[in-house]
Amino acid sequence: MHINSITDQTPFTTKDGSTITSILDESNAPVKNQSLAEATLPAKRSTQRHYHKKSEEFYYLLEGEAEMEIDGVTKKMSSGDAVLIPAGAWHQITANEEGSIKLLCCCAPPYSHEDTYFE
Repeated sequence: MHINSITDQTPFTTKDGSTITSILDESNAPVKNQSLAEATLPAKRSTQRHYHKKSEEFYYLLEGEAEMEIDGVTKKMSSGDAVLIPAGAWHQITANEEGSIKLLCCCAPPYSHEDTYFE
């Protein structure tokens, strides 16, 4: 059994501009097929629009409100909402003006900088 605490992990900034704390991935656990991370984004800020050739993602919004754009379609999200981001789909999340957001990011296969592509 492998248990990690988020408090034992070091946050880092991803290529898309969000601050990520990896909870379980290839760097800190015997992970093979997925990854789990917590991401934060300040009020009025957006990730850089990007896609992943290999990874399918789930975003689960823990705190705040945001706009989620996937392949040109934008919808509002609130805490408790989850969204599927298919592999190959362009996407961007933007925190609203009232406050920051915190979300869980699940990727399969695991997130990697090498699988992140920009316009």
